[in-house]
Amino acid sequence: MSAEPFIRLSGVRKVYRSGGAEFLAVSDVTMDVQEGELVSLVGPSGCGKTTVMKILAGLHGADGGTVRIGNAKSPFDPTRDIGMVFQQALLLKWRTILDNVLLPAEIVGLPIKAARERARDLLNLVGLAGYEQKYPRELSGGMQQRTAIARAFIHDPKLILMDEPFGALDALTREQMNLEMLRIWRESGKTIIFVTHSIQEAVFLSSHCAVLTAGPAKMADYFPIDLPFPRDLPLKTTDAFGAYARRIYAKLGLGAV
Repeated sequence: MSAEPFIRLSGVRKVYRSGGAEFLAVSDVTMDVQEGELVSLVGPSGCGKTTVMKILAGLHGADGGTVRIGNAKSPFDPTRDIGMVFQQALLLKWRTILDNVLLPAEIVGLPIKAARERARDLLNLVGLAGYEQKYPRELSGGMQQRTAIARAFIHDPKLILMDEPFGALDALTREQMNLEMLRIWRESGKTIIFVTHSIQEAVFLSSHCAVLTAGPAKMADYFPIDLPFPRDLPLKTTDAFGAYARRIYAKLGLGAV
């Protein structure tokens, strides 16, 4: 008997209304996510990836279907059990890297001494030990995103939502951050929902992948990525990796012509 999922979405749909008109943002979203999994949401612009993220974050309600986060073993408090990472790091330029990481801990009222120790541990986890007193302007784009990841983890949330976190990085830095993301996820054991436009990134990072299509905006597929860990970049050249990528291309209507 399989474990009760940490996240269960069933037939979720969202409609936006403006001036009497309705716009279907996403539909047919059905997926179970076990605690500790990394699930990628992949698809083109306008397919509803960010809408699903906002529903999970509690920022938008669903107009149909059911949304459940948490279970008997791991209850979920939406006011403190979510960490978020965006495409831009959104660091406060007048605060040091350490103090940027500490910001959510201050907001939720965690004891500051323990939070500082955790912030230092997290900066070590993301490869930024020794940069605690630097300012954002002194860091590269990749290093700023590592800081944003550490900030999302500081209050020990159960769910991390990442919306195109590496989309603004150059190709080589993005590859390196993919490797770092795998390591951070595996070491932390967090449940992560990861939005991306990149099919390669979705396959490389995920334990499961959800494919969303535009016109109509709906979930077209949801499946496990049964590739071995640890993963490295040469994995992308294998037949097994290519088979998963082709499955996504086909669902997006990008197969051979």
